[in-house]
Parts: sequence; structure tokens; C-alpha cells
Amino acid sequence: MNDLRQRIDDRTARVAVIGLGYVGLPLGFALAKAGYRVIGVDRDPVRVSQVANGVCPIGSTEPGLDSLAACLVLEGWLHPTVDPAALQEAQVVLVCVETPVDAVTKQPNYSALRDALQAVGVQMRPGSLVIIESTLAPLTMMRVVEPALRAASGLVAGQDYHLAHCPERVSPGHLLANLREVPRVIGGWTLECGELAATLYRQISSADLHLTDCLTAEVTKCAENAYRDVNIAFANEVALLCEDLGADAWQVRRLVNTCPGRDMLEPGPGVGGACIPKDPWLLIAHPRQYFVFAGGLVREARRLNDAMPAHVLELLRDALAEAGRSLAGSDVVILGRSYREGIGDVRNSPSAALQDLLTGTGARAWAHDPYLSCLDADWRQAVKGADAVVLMVAHEEYRAIDLAELRALLRTPVLVDGRGIFDPEVARRAGLIYRGVGRP
Repeated sequence: MNDLRQRIDDRTARVAVIGLGYVGLPLGFALAKAGYRVIGVDRDPVRVSQVANGVCPIGSTEPGLDSLAACLVLEGWLHPTVDPAALQEAQVVLVCVETPVDAVTKQPNYSALRDALQAVGVQMRPGSLVIIESTLAPLTMMRVVEPALRAASGLVAGQDYHLAHCPERVSPGHLLANLREVPRVIGGWTLECGELAATLYRQISSADLHLTDCLTAEVTKCAENAYRDVNIAFANEVALLCEDLGADAWQVRRLVNTCPGRDMLEPGPGVGGACIPKDPWLLIAHPRQYFVFAGGLVREARRLNDAMPAHVLELLRDALAEAGRSLAGSDVVILGRSYREGIGDVRNSPSAALQDLLTGTGARAWAHDPYLSCLDADWRQAVKGADAVVLMVAHEEYRAIDLAELRALLRTPVLVDGRGIFDPEVARRAGLIYRGVGRP
């Protein structure tokens, strides 16, 4: 291990990153910028071609990525390829592939992970370091990762090579900053494995590195996203209750948070992104005795948050009825197609779910989003002549909308506010029929 530690310290170790998406690409760039020669492996030839030409394929709202792609790739610090045989050159391999859940069973789908492990195992040499950054259900390192690597390589983790799990902690819009500044949890197969992985991460991170075992790292990553999901679900349940009672959930939230130790989150039209909709399912994928003493809080939070787009649809149906229209035949504009404000990431966007629901009612629905080049026309042009506008994402551009101007552009004056960014009284004075999540 001392030889590899020295090679990591002096940046002569050859590093490979498998998966050039939101996790792997910025990680590869960070390592290349730190002075490592990096091999980037991805099975998507289009993505590899883009990276090879110095083009960042994951959107234009990531500070610093475009410039790094242009210099680090073209100067040879990061070499992208579709050929897994390139892994034979690497002493350090980081696996950053997707780990989705099945849409029906909610069980982990590890097909991409297994393919990556097979490729690593076939090429791996004794003394190598393998780090899994992909989010994993608890017990996956023990049940899937180590057995797959052993079967493909004949090597034993902790004896013949070094194995660790350092689950990613990056958020779209802040990928490079997160790599530098967010503390990391490193689960080592052995303490020695974890310490060697920490040696690598210290080259690219100024934040704290917390060493633990693999299982604890697995649970920690899944639990931190389940925690947020449950808290969003609580805010949404309070919002639904307030609508029913005639109270304003946004005022309730503000007052709740005046009490020390309280930090109630904002309600909204659903939860999106690559992590929060799936990581709670990963957390409870292997429950053992979990449901003997737990009431399924994680499951209920997922159910409630997934149901919010349908609730927004009902708010819209009610507002259109007040205007004398039905959903069928109405023209509806969805403001915001990404899953949250300030970015163009559309993965698991609640807006997509709402658009599908609207289509099923016979409505004509389309989206606008200033962060997506295919949908970034002026918002005025997008809403002109529509029967309703549904605000799903709190982009700054939408916060600046003049409601009187909006009213003048619409054929039918209906506004549904899923993010609580508009004042209901101001909207009504502007002549709009207003509905909002959590509003009386």
C-alpha cells in the first residue's frame, strides 16, 4: 500500500473514472486539475465524443465545467473512452455509475453497477484501489460489490487490493464547489483501505473526511436524502391540511420557524432530481426487521411527495372550473421544466409528471424554462393566449413576473402557484383566479 500511497501523494498514480455524468465528470476534472492523468470511461459514445471535443455534456449551468472541459481534455489530462480495456492502465478506479430503482418494485437496479464491476475486475491488478462513489443500498458493498470484483479478478478485498465506498455528495449547479467544500464519508473495507482512499480525496477536497466502515457509509448516504424527503413530505402534509382548513401554510411555516430548534421546509409540487426520489427506497431495500418496529415513514413520505403533481392538477381543475372551463381542451403552460430552481436538470422533474397528467385529461400542455435551450423563449411569448399558467419551479425569472402583465396575456385568467412565490391577494387584484399549494 505504501507504494500506491506515495504515487497518490506525488500524483503519478493513473486514475480512472467510470461514468461521465453529473458525478463522474466533475470528479474526473477535479482529479485532472489536481495533476493526475485521468481515464474517463463511459458506455455512451455520444457523451464520450462530446467530452473528447472539449464540450461539457451535462448542461450549461455548472460553473467552471465548460472551461475545464476545454483545457483539461484538449491538453491530455483527461482521456475519455468507451473502451473498458483502458482500465488496465489505472491503479485507482472510481465507479460513478447510475443506481436507479425499478419503477414498479422500487428495488435497486444494479445492471450498470454490475457491468462496471465486471470491467474493473477483469482489468484490475493487485495493489489497486477501487472506490465506489455511486449511491448504494445498505449491504450492497458486502453482497454485490466485493463478490463481483472477487469473481472477475480472483483478488480479495483488503488483502490483494483496496476497496472503499465514498458516496457522492454533489448537487447540480454546485458540482465543483461541492467536491472541494462538502465533507465526505469514506467507508473502507478495512481501516487501511479507508485511509488510502482518504489520501486521494485530500488532493481535491478542503473539507473534513470522515472515515468509517462500508455499511455505515451506505446507510449515511441513503439516510441523508431520506431525511430531506421526509421533511419535505411533512411540509406538504401541513400544506394539504392548511388548504383543507382554510389556513395559509406559508404563514404557518414562518411562525413555526420562530420557535427555537424548528426548521420546517417549504411545501411544493413534488420532489425531483436524481437522488431524493430514489435514495429513500435504497435505504429500505433490505429491511430485515425494519418494519417490525417502524411504521413505514419513509414509504409514506415517498407516496405523499410523488402524489403532489396530481394535487396540483386538482388545484388547476378547480381554478378552471371557477372560470367556466374544463381541463379538456384548455391550453396550459407549465413554468419550469427542471426539477428545481436555477438549473436545467430535468431528472425526475415533477413538471414532467404534471404534463403527463394534463395530457391524459385532454388538455394541451407545454412547458417553458429559461435554463433549457429548447424551452427558453420569452415567457410572455410562451403564455400568450393560454387558459392557465402553472408555476412549478421558482426560477428567479419567474419571481420577477408582473402579474398584471401576465393577466393581460392570458385568454383565461388562471394562475396555479406550486412554489408559493406569488402573493395571493396581489394575484387576485390583478384579475387572476389564483390557487396555490398550501394556500387557503
